[in-house]
Amino acid sequence: MSESRLRIVVAKPGLDGHDRGAKVVARALRDAGMEVVYTGLHQTPEQIVEAAIQEDADGVGLSVLSGAHMTLFAKVMELLKAKDASDITVFGGGIIPDDDIPQLQALGVAKVFTPGATTTEIVEWVNANVEAH
Repeated sequence: MSESRLRIVVAKPGLDGHDRGAKVVARALRDAGMEVVYTGLHQTPEQIVEAAIQEDADGVGLSVLSGAHMTLFAKVMELLKAKDASDITVFGGGIIPDDDIPQLQALGVAKVFTPGATTTEIVEWVNANVEAH
């Protein structure tokens, strides 16, 4: 039996209207053999968590450039826990100050990629740290 492919939801929470980075990451993950669902712009944490559960996602990648990362990541983590879906690995990136990364990790965010991270680095991390359900 072949190894199952990772299923990753890539999401743009909040009011941020810039999604080029999210699309580049989604394409890189897809090109690496993963099944990728891109939710589009202006998603609420509730919509993202619902999509992750409906898609039976192994991981959720959040892209936040708006500065609302602390609130948005926290809400996604809270909702995943409430829906008994804490086994979905959450990672993210965007314009996130280094000082905020430990706080995000304390919330349960597995990895935060900052500007300059390569798609190769992201793909390798996802392959090594996200488990197929």
